[in-house]
Amino acid sequence: MRPAILTFLLAALALSACAHRKPPAPLPIAAAVPTKPSAPLGPDVAVMLIKIGREKTPQRVVIGLYDDAAPQTVASLKELCRKKFYNGMRFHRVFEHYLVQTGDPYSRHGDSDKSGTGGPGYTLPAEIKRNHVRGAVAMSRLEDKVNPARASNGSQFYVCLVPMPQLDGKYTVFGEVIEGIEVLDYISGRPANSNDFPLEKIVITSIKIEPRVTASPL
Repeated sequence: MRPAILTFLLAALALSACAHRKPPAPLPIAAAVPTKPSAPLGPDVAVMLIKIGREKTPQRVVIGLYDDAAPQTVASLKELCRKKFYNGMRFHRVFEHYLVQTGDPYSRHGDSDKSGTGGPGYTLPAEIKRNHVRGAVAMSRLEDKVNPARASNGSQFYVCLVPMPQLDGKYTVFGEVIEGIEVLDYISGRPANSNDFPLEKIVITSIKIEPRVTASPL
């Protein structure tokens, strides 16, 4: 197994990941349903467009941001999005109906020994306040043994598709999916290799920061 960003998480996932994946349900084109956030959100959202395999129409996922709970993490994400840092990155780890992970620059070139280890060249201080509810978006990080301060990777993040209280108090949760979680759940069920890297290209075409009132009715 290659070096892992989510040490605690991988241990938890080992108990639940399926060895044989069932064929996923049909792609939920235009099926996004806004959901009510579990905590107060900031004024902006991150609107992510994702191209799945050969599908021509990108899928939309909207992430509400916890500006108050994780101000430095949110500020960094906004700056990376403005620089189009995430454009072209792939989802590099999927666990069916459980979790998806992205944000690694190395993923643009497909699976390799470096997958899951890339970033923007800096880490972020821990801002551990929110819990891992369904739809929670949190930053990946190195294990406590080499990272006692629990500093986050500067760009990699994961999305919980179910509540994951076993991770509460360990990772910085900086946002929550308020639209399109069914798209991420679909992605989680796509065929993957032994490193949980999807076999088909699942690519972020863009992540743009937009005012929340215009991007989503919530």
